[in-house]
Amino acid sequence: MVSSTSTLSPRYRRQAVESLGGRHFDLLVVGGGVVGCGVALDATTRGLSVALVESRDFGAGTSSRSSKLLHGGLRYLEMLDFGLVAEALSERGLIAEKLAPHLVRAIPFLYPLRHRGWERLYVGAGVGLYDAMASLGGRRGGIPWHRHLSRNRLKSVAPSLRVDRLAGALMYYDAQVDDARHTMALARTAAGYGATVTTGTTLTALHHEGGAVRGATIRDESTGGEINVTAGCVVNATGVWSNEIAALCGQRPDPEVRMSKGIHLVVPRDCIASESGIILRTEKSVLFVIPWNDHWLIGTTDTEWTLRKDHPAATATDIDYLLTRVNAVLRHPIDRADIVGVFAGLRPLVQGSSATTAKLSREHAVSHPVTGLVSVAGGKYTTYRVMARDAVDEAIKDLGTSAGPCCTAEVPLVGAAGFRAMASSVDRLAADYGLPSPTVQCLLGRYGSETPDVLASCLTDPALAQPLDGAPDYLRAEVLYAATTEGARHLDDILTRRTRISFEAADRGVKAATAAAGLVTGVLGWSPQEQSAQVERYRRRVRAELASQSMGDDVTADAVRYGEPGDALVLPHAPR
Repeated sequence: MVSSTSTLSPRYRRQAVESLGGRHFDLLVVGGGVVGCGVALDATTRGLSVALVESRDFGAGTSSRSSKLLHGGLRYLEMLDFGLVAEALSERGLIAEKLAPHLVRAIPFLYPLRHRGWERLYVGAGVGLYDAMASLGGRRGGIPWHRHLSRNRLKSVAPSLRVDRLAGALMYYDAQVDDARHTMALARTAAGYGATVTTGTTLTALHHEGGAVRGATIRDESTGGEINVTAGCVVNATGVWSNEIAALCGQRPDPEVRMSKGIHLVVPRDCIASESGIILRTEKSVLFVIPWNDHWLIGTTDTEWTLRKDHPAATATDIDYLLTRVNAVLRHPIDRADIVGVFAGLRPLVQGSSATTAKLSREHAVSHPVTGLVSVAGGKYTTYRVMARDAVDEAIKDLGTSAGPCCTAEVPLVGAAGFRAMASSVDRLAADYGLPSPTVQCLLGRYGSETPDVLASCLTDPALAQPLDGAPDYLRAEVLYAATTEGARHLDDILTRRTRISFEAADRGVKAATAAAGLVTGVLGWSPQEQSAQVERYRRRVRAELASQSMGDDVTADAVRYGEPGDALVLPHAPR
């Protein structure tokens, strides 16, 4: 059972940072994305002592900027990569069924068919194989089987689609997850089992002893102080920063990681009349139109990126590319005025011989260049647990100690235990807290069985049960909970990752920023000056992002994105 130390309060962070230099750890995990947090949970549940350091926030990089899908990768079947698809589908079912059922939901996708006869047979065979592979391990996770739709049925399911040139469609199902909240839940679960997890802690140097890595120097970004951490093995789980960590060891990256940028547009749900998501083929890859609460996510692009990594910029060219491709199949086109949010992320792809990143494999690689340093790179969000297992298996070789086998397939994340029973009592919970049932239903989808903990503060302060100014889909209590329990340290953590206000609100969360900052100032110990500074930094970030999205190329957009001074989200001393 997860202990109370899964509460990542400001006090927890202070104690965790202080403890980094006071003991020897079996593993020091660098990187607080989904893989790093997965490594921390895997190792601590095997009985190893673990410290995790993350320079910014859990999931601040790639792991909060994905397509929010848990999927096997239908297109990889066409590449005959059956092993990768089977592995990912097995993990999809496990996460949906046992590990995080509160954070996962099945969503339908339409695959439009343009040709009669052969295309339905060809695509149907592929999707049928996809479904069959998902059932092999006995874990579908409640994901329904596919079905065929006639042209007339397609019209009723998706009135916005131009069906004049279509012969019908296949409807198949995959799973959706809030990637940022899932990554944070992994970190909290690892902490609950005894791992020391910290954010705002940046690796600045690796320690060498007799040709082996034996620890690292960590800088506490809140004080500027440096801490020497000793460990039996350092696990590099930094994703697109993997090459830089390897360089600190004086090693050539092996495997080398290339970056691919993917962007997503966010538009209101009423822009597209459809009961289902849509998957479209493009000349480069595939395009998803994904239902997301009251919005649609449209993405993604796949272009090589060689610039700065913290805040990849979406360009006007990227946005126009997605609009052009999606409008080709819609009866009523979407334009820039419809867009309420844009986010961009970088995929860490294992270096291959392909000239384009779209053709590089999503399979992961684990390397062990020197004693005491293990790197894990590549992979898919869906298979984070397998990546973590393989990295810990390799790291154990350097420890000279025994450890149990991987058991994370049996370890539910915080909020999972008791979720289904609580989900059956929505009306009772709503009555207990004086909230509408749909509000409680949304809370269960974000917090699972921890929903009463989120709402507990409302009993003593009824104002916390009110919607947040500027973000009516979120309660004021959720903002407070992010700071008291979920490890949020900055306004951006709250508006961008604990909630998704930064891309769901038409003003990118600018109005909500002031209200949110006021709610957490006392918890986070901000002075009035720091409270104002947090709000202004967030506003500058939004202005810089909007400006970058009007630029035509990556170099110019990147310069604009970083051009405004004083952005505290940019850590110039972090490994690049």
